[in-house]
Amino acid sequence: MRVCFTLQVRPEKLEEYKNRHAQVWPEMLDALRQTGWRNYTLFLKGDGMLVGYLETDDFEKAREGMKNFPVNALWQAEMMEFFAANDDKPADDNMAPLEEVFHLD
Repeated sequence: MRVCFTLQVRPEKLEEYKNRHAQVWPEMLDALRQTGWRNYTLFLKGDGMLVGYLETDDFEKAREGMKNFPVNALWQAEMMEFFAANDDKPADDNMAPLEEVFHLD
């Protein structure tokens, strides 16, 4: 299954957000892989619009699986300050998949 979602990064935090993702903790990367996040990619627009894409067998299972890794709770807590309108929830809980309307293959 292909999943695409959007989030909004605070414009004043764009550079720091990019820097953090240039140095994602190895334990976090391992947790993502172990829970079925494949081809996970983030795209960031200059106004803070973040588009995420991943492939997984079951998005809800992959997202729930991350909650079993303490490193994810640490990462999410550190990243909350970067997101606008997060309702005091981690980004994982604010990911709302977009409807796929076309795929070339």
